[in-house]
Amino acid sequence: MNSSSSFRSVLRSLTALAAALFCSVVFAQAAAPVILIVGDSISAGYGLRPGAGWTTLLQQRLDAEHYPHRVVNASSSGDTSAGGRARLAALLAQHRPAITIVELGGNDGLRGGSLEALRSNLDAMVATAQKAGSRVLLVGMRLPPNYGPAYVQRFDATFADVAKARKIALVPFLFDGFGENNAMFQPDRVHPTAAAQPKLLDNVWRELRPLLGTPGKTK
Repeated sequence: MNSSSSFRSVLRSLTALAAALFCSVVFAQAAAPVILIVGDSISAGYGLRPGAGWTTLLQQRLDAEHYPHRVVNASSSGDTSAGGRARLAALLAQHRPAITIVELGGNDGLRGGSLEALRSNLDAMVATAQKAGSRVLLVGMRLPPNYGPAYVQRFDATFADVAKARKIALVPFLFDGFGENNAMFQPDRVHPTAAAQPKLLDNVWRELRPLLGTPGKTK
């Protein structure tokens, strides 16, 4: 065999190996159960450097604790429950998640929106995800007192009411443990800083963990 033939043979072998490795990576990603996050700017990482948000930290924790799940963050800054409801079906069809995390409603409340519409939208999102075979974790939010006690109380109760009616897991308050600490928020006092992201993750993880099953297996 001359040197030219030998080189071509080696090149073909390397090409075949690279193709096999690529296919194995793609298959592993496709086989991994998906955790779909449908949220607003809080989960989109508004004001943070790329990779600093709690959703990225979630993937890191899953990997560190040997869970096979893959996080797909479909959060969009400024989104509302109506917006999430409108785009959820397509996301479910595309990603076929094992678990769907719904982190929406904060913008509805900050804009003084209809709480009946908020409840209807959240309930519809949960029902749609469940019908698609996904388990659901609903993430609750609270409003500052200047929105008036009646509106604030009804807003807070909306998340718990939907979770109870649909028998799903609930994070009662995403900012639990630091919501009154101004140092944990950006100057707008709405979006948490990078330092607060591990706390967001801990609050979500507490309720998400029972849905994950045994590390290395799916539930």
